[in-house]
Amino acid sequence: MADDAPKILDLTPLNPKFREDPYAILGSLRSAHPVMRDDMAGAWFITRYEDVRRILTDLTLWRDPHRAEAAAVLSRRLVEQSGERQDGDHGMSILLMDDPDHARIRNPLAQALYKRVAKSRGDVEKIVDGVLDRLAGRETFDLMASFALPIPIDVIASILGVDHDRLPEFRDWSEGVIQGLNPLRTPDQTAHMERAGHALTEYMTAHLAERRANPKDDLVSDMAALQAAGAPLTDAEVITNLSALLVAGNLTTTDLIGNAVRIFLTNPEELTKLKSDPSLVAAAVEETLRFEPPVDITGRIASKDMEVGGCPIHATQSMSLSLRGANRDPDVFEHPDRFDITRKKTPHVAFGGGAHICIGAPLARLEAQVALSRLFARFPNLRLADPDAPPVWRTLPFFRGLERLEVRV
Repeated sequence: MADDAPKILDLTPLNPKFREDPYAILGSLRSAHPVMRDDMAGAWFITRYEDVRRILTDLTLWRDPHRAEAAAVLSRRLVEQSGERQDGDHGMSILLMDDPDHARIRNPLAQALYKRVAKSRGDVEKIVDGVLDRLAGRETFDLMASFALPIPIDVIASILGVDHDRLPEFRDWSEGVIQGLNPLRTPDQTAHMERAGHALTEYMTAHLAERRANPKDDLVSDMAALQAAGAPLTDAEVITNLSALLVAGNLTTTDLIGNAVRIFLTNPEELTKLKSDPSLVAAAVEETLRFEPPVDITGRIASKDMEVGGCPIHATQSMSLSLRGANRDPDVFEHPDRFDITRKKTPHVAFGGGAHICIGAPLARLEAQVALSRLFARFPNLRLADPDAPPVWRTLPFFRGLERLEVRV
């Protein structure tokens, strides 16, 4: 790696410069070092769209960090102290799993989830309207705490059929368990992750058993029915992956909604477009995902010797793929730093790709579309409370979302 290239640890919001403007740093890196080796992290960092997309869609590559070389420190930290595979009965998230087990678990889960999403628009609209009703009469509010945060946790709780009076606990558990995707977590964060993981697993174990005995109209009952019909899924696998849906779908969709609102309020001409033609909301969500995605990176492990951008990558080496860098690649997107909801469509990579494309993508899209449409309809004069205040971004590595977003109606 060239001496002037940043380390991967510099490419997280723990670095104030990256937190303030990741795109300047990623743009320079993409131009000068599009395939960068960081020996300290034990990974290749890849930023060009064509390289990232080709790797994402290569079904021969691995996702499981256990298969990486010993030097792949960053990848191996993902499962360090996480409890993964401590015994044969422990379920593993499909996020870090390879075929054939990945397909065995993902396919029935995706089939059941997508059926739920397809008929959930009405429920999502009711949830969003309920959140907006609670804001009636307020001149200012923190959009993150009062709008972007409650919607995703309420929606996924409804789909899973979990207890709505325990939503604050689910939010805390989500904040803890998501640290499993933070290879730079502190001992306190690891402790929170372990406490939250235990509590969530205990709850979901009891919930699955209850739904097996008394089925209802929810996703947990669907999975119990699939098991009864012969789907080769253990209880641990169902519990782990339903819990992962609750966690990942909660935090990243909160960030998607918050990022979208902030972008529109700082790009009033695009908000005017959306208000003039509400049918553009789907395109608006896709452009938000390209322009300011909630997730920075995803990973793959080389299953063979290969070459990326002229650089030799050896079998078992780890690759960190910059979704954020790829989505602003000027070789693919015209004026990539411009937010344009009517731009010529080129597929973004905010949800990853290939066999591991985000399983919750259809639900995240639906929630964001409904949230944006109804928010701007309810508050047509919505604006930033202090247009000159700098955004306050969270510091969770490899994610991008706002701590708060003060708005005025």
